[in-house]
Amino acid sequence: MSEKILIIGANGQIGTELVTTLRGIHGAEQVIASDINNPAYAIRHSGPFEFANVLDKDNLHHLFQKHQPTQVYLLAAILSATGEQKPKLAWDLNMNGLLHVLDLAVEFNVAKVFWPSSIAVFGPNSPKQNTPQYCVMDPNTVYGFSKLAGERWCEYYHAKYGLDVRSIRYPGIISWKAAPGGGTTDYAIHIFHEALKTGTYESFLSANTMLPMMYMDDAIRATISLMDAPAENISIRSSYNLAGISFTPEQLAEKVKEHMPEFTITYADNDPRQAIADSWPQSIDDSTAQRDWNWQPEYDINALADTMLKNLKNTLVL
Repeated sequence: MSEKILIIGANGQIGTELVTTLRGIHGAEQVIASDINNPAYAIRHSGPFEFANVLDKDNLHHLFQKHQPTQVYLLAAILSATGEQKPKLAWDLNMNGLLHVLDLAVEFNVAKVFWPSSIAVFGPNSPKQNTPQYCVMDPNTVYGFSKLAGERWCEYYHAKYGLDVRSIRYPGIISWKAAPGGGTTDYAIHIFHEALKTGTYESFLSANTMLPMMYMDDAIRATISLMDAPAENISIRSSYNLAGISFTPEQLAEKVKEHMPEFTITYADNDPRQAIADSWPQSIDDSTAQRDWNWQPEYDINALADTMLKNLKNTLVL
């Protein structure tokens, strides 16, 4: 049976590239992109597109009824930094959007649902080094505790209704094709843009703030690998830890300087995003993902910097 895949929140950093990749695998007509806003030209004109608001359950019901998806990817969310500016909206969208999709997936017998969690589920008392799959989780941002609550709902719907829900706790994701969405790790994208535009960058995180990161190609590959894995291999129904590479703004700046020796970096004082970053892990233990579905990243910091600068040089209007 051919798959019919619905991607909700297709305009975002992950959604943009996931739509393109899945259309390449399954065929353009089998992958329905949807978002509350108009998409980029490539998304709108390479296959079906529907307007969707995750808070409008009637609208979502119509989409499920019309397309009868076999897989649903729910990517619509308000991220960490933006969520602190609009906490009630972030909770409403992140939580009720998920519940709407889970309910409809049960009603329409959707075979698989993907929902992204985040390293934001960890908090000040979580282990900072090689943060394990199971540990103290005390997030102190709306984004973090909406994701932690979402993990519990995903596990609940699997246990109660048999819904095949799969999830990844994404680290910071770095890409050049789409703009970042208001996350605490966005400095690692901004630095490349500003290096090419102005030759300098002011980081909103301090020089030695170590955070887990991942290049977009690895994130997309991990997502599809998880969704393709046999159900009997999936032991985590909350969300899998996923690791790529960990580095600091200072270490990333040194990689930029290898390509652009004149590049300079400075560091802002008292940015509110620093407190968020300080509550997060510095490195992640993803041995369960390695065991269950053979996860291994391909990009290290050198390949990441090379790829970002090469592609942005060709696409940025300087």
